[in-house]
Amino acid sequence: MEAAFWQARWAQGQIGFHQDEVNPYLRRYWPELALRGAGRVLVPLCGKSLDLLWLAAQGHRVLGVELAQKAVEDFFAEQRLQPQVSQLGPFRVYAAGAVELWCGDFFHLRAEHLLECTAVYDRAALIALPPSMRQRYAAHLGTILAPGSRGLLVSLDYAQEQMDGPPFAVSDAEVQGLFAAGWRLELLEAGDVLAENDRFRQRGLQWLDERVYRLVRR
Repeated sequence: MEAAFWQARWAQGQIGFHQDEVNPYLRRYWPELALRGAGRVLVPLCGKSLDLLWLAAQGHRVLGVELAQKAVEDFFAEQRLQPQVSQLGPFRVYAAGAVELWCGDFFHLRAEHLLECTAVYDRAALIALPPSMRQRYAAHLGTILAPGSRGLLVSLDYAQEQMDGPPFAVSDAEVQGLFAAGWRLELLEAGDVLAENDRFRQRGLQWLDERVYRLVRR
């Protein structure tokens, strides 16, 4: 997706992907990653997610990456936090307590930026990307995170012809194809959640599968 697309979505308040509560899969399955120590957690395409605060409350230092500056500023304003702002290469870094949000392009991240990261959490990154970018995303994630890194991935799948993304449909077969070579994958939960998502029913979907994966970098 072009940067201008996401900037416009945030500017116009078209952020139906934002959740007003902590993701239940995160609460349920994060402990199963069995991370050693608190560690630092990478959250790609994080928006202003409340999941960032939940992860920090578990003792983690959190590094969220977000393209839209409005999303970053809204996060700190809504949480009544006053961040320290600095520049690190192509990223504008907003930091308050255990949370840092790096405003910039995820693909500009380098391994040296993530030397202390031991985990990754993706609820809305992979499914935000069109097919042409998902391969690049998965490959880049594998390049910048060290072996042994662990993660939680939440994906959506539906009949793509019934609705334009984002969020895009990502099948189990595609997830396996994207990550199996560089990661060990375990499907933790899968089910049709259409009944719980009126906005997707209104857009014409007939089914909506949500899947949660545990990832371990080889």
